[in-house]
Amino acid sequence: MAFPYSASNLPTQVFINNQYVEAKSPQKFSVFNPKDGTLVSDKVPLAGQEDVDVAVGAAEAAFPNWKKVPATERRDLLHKFASLIDQHAEQLAVLTRLTLGAPYDSFGKFEGAMAAEAFRYYAGYVDKFGGESHPQENGFLKITRHEPLGVTAGVVPWNGPLGTVGLKAAPALATGNCFILKPSEKTPFAALALGWLIKEAGFPPGVFQVLSGDGSTGAIIARHMRIRKISFTGSIPTGKKIQQMAAESNLKRVTLELGGKSPAVVFDDCNLENAVTWCVNAIAANTGQVCFAASRVYVQEGIRDQFVAKYKAALEERAKTIGDPDDRSTIMGPLVDNSQFKRVMGFIERGAAQGTLLTGGNRVGDKGCFVAPTVFTDVDLNAEISQNEIFGPVSIVNTFKTEEEVLKKANATEYGLMAGVFTQDINRALRIASEFDSGMVGVNCVSLNMLNVPFGGSKQSGLGRECGRNALEHFTEPKTVMINLTY
Repeated sequence: MAFPYSASNLPTQVFINNQYVEAKSPQKFSVFNPKDGTLVSDKVPLAGQEDVDVAVGAAEAAFPNWKKVPATERRDLLHKFASLIDQHAEQLAVLTRLTLGAPYDSFGKFEGAMAAEAFRYYAGYVDKFGGESHPQENGFLKITRHEPLGVTAGVVPWNGPLGTVGLKAAPALATGNCFILKPSEKTPFAALALGWLIKEAGFPPGVFQVLSGDGSTGAIIARHMRIRKISFTGSIPTGKKIQQMAAESNLKRVTLELGGKSPAVVFDDCNLENAVTWCVNAIAANTGQVCFAASRVYVQEGIRDQFVAKYKAALEERAKTIGDPDDRSTIMGPLVDNSQFKRVMGFIERGAAQGTLLTGGNRVGDKGCFVAPTVFTDVDLNAEISQNEIFGPVSIVNTFKTEEEVLKKANATEYGLMAGVFTQDINRALRIASEFDSGMVGVNCVSLNMLNVPFGGSKQSGLGRECGRNALEHFTEPKTVMINLTY
């Protein structure tokens, strides 16, 4: 059977218990194309309390059998699902691009591959996530097991609506949990289309379900007394609300990935071309709508002029690639919607009084949500554009003299997701890496993640970790079994 969804045939039903069904809630919401503001659909279902209850009930019914499915069978299901994502990656990317505006070659292709690879990675872990045994010196043999939590949920962000599904659903399913996916209301269609792939892959009913909705749906999930875990990626204010609702309901487990204001520290002895390339890609990728974007660049005084000249020129070249995301030659598309456009432009307008505009600062074209890559220099440490996550192609460049000075500046925000240091002195690199207050550090690189190592941040950048073995631990409960060998 051919993949049924396209730009002219959008999925507009929720996926519950392996069936596409009309939501019980009569509410709908609208989504628009950010390249020109045109209506994409006004028929996207907004799942309500009854819809969530039905999905939870189906998951609870499926869980006792699903957690006992042989490891080889569960592994094969995850592999088949990954292959189906690969097979239909371009079609899924079209569904995302309609409301995100991300070009296929610079983002859609990467995102689809990331999602598929996450399911393959965790498929490999299904029969390898073992427990431990402890010496019996006191007459007791101690065994620890990792047991699934039951019904779990993931609320994924609009800036990576397919890739982040893999980071949340794959470890949940690999460890024997059932999983309910709630996509962002800005980018619902690729996630809703996954229902067809879920059924095609052979997942049992109730194991993997998709509910579209807005923040009210997310709140129902966070408060639900029979959901045991929620993994959320998004803003700090929403993350705090989710943690509060989780605590006030059934104390469900929570993983929060809440963004960043990532510093890139560039020393005099760096490979200049390498540093410029990473810093440009870090703020221009996905039009700056990336949680670990290197939005604060600190350059040592000795190469300040050289770096700034190359950084400015490279971003102005990248600005020439802004255009229609449906055109395969386009690298940078629009911001996701008009509210995000107004937010970013507001930061840019206020930034004019907080620093010196180096490049950009303007809208591109006369329609759509297109913004030129924008850089401010000589910005005060406490300025709004230094402290707040803008989530657009906007960065600041400041100078420094010493390691001690730049570390204070780099750590002087409430974010701690990603940091990067550029130097050819390995001792300096390791010193700086150890002193960054950040969950992830790049040496001669920045703004990247890898599936087999933990992804997440310190301070208000979040709680818990995705990727690697850590994600499996966050979707399981350790159980200790003590066996009396002396009776």
